[in-house]
Amino acid sequence: MQIYEWNQVEKEQLSPTFARQVIHSDTMTVARVYLRKGCSVPEHSHHNEQISMMEQGSLKFMIAGEEKVLQAGQVLRIPPHVPHSAEALEDSVAVDLFSPPREDWIRGDDSYLRK
Repeated sequence: MQIYEWNQVEKEQLSPTFARQVIHSDTMTVARVYLRKGCSVPEHSHHNEQISMMEQGSLKFMIAGEEKVLQAGQVLRIPPHVPHSAEALEDSVAVDLFSPPREDWIRGDDSYLRK
């Protein structure tokens, strides 16, 4: 068993408008993501199932061509291999769960986030 405290997990600033804190386990990745208003995550897909839980703010997702706005207190599931993008409608914080772990993040192969 291991206990984590978000205030002790390193915050990685990938761009002026996007930062994240990440915890990897054997079977999943947990990330707390910070998006400033106007931040855009370009369309991408991955083999990981994703659960996004909005803590504060709101994000507009395009998922397989369908627009969904996720507000604080809501949870969204994105199935594996489904193309999606996101735009922060206001300063936002979300917790994302990925299964299996985000190997591309571990390797640093996530250039679409680093702009």
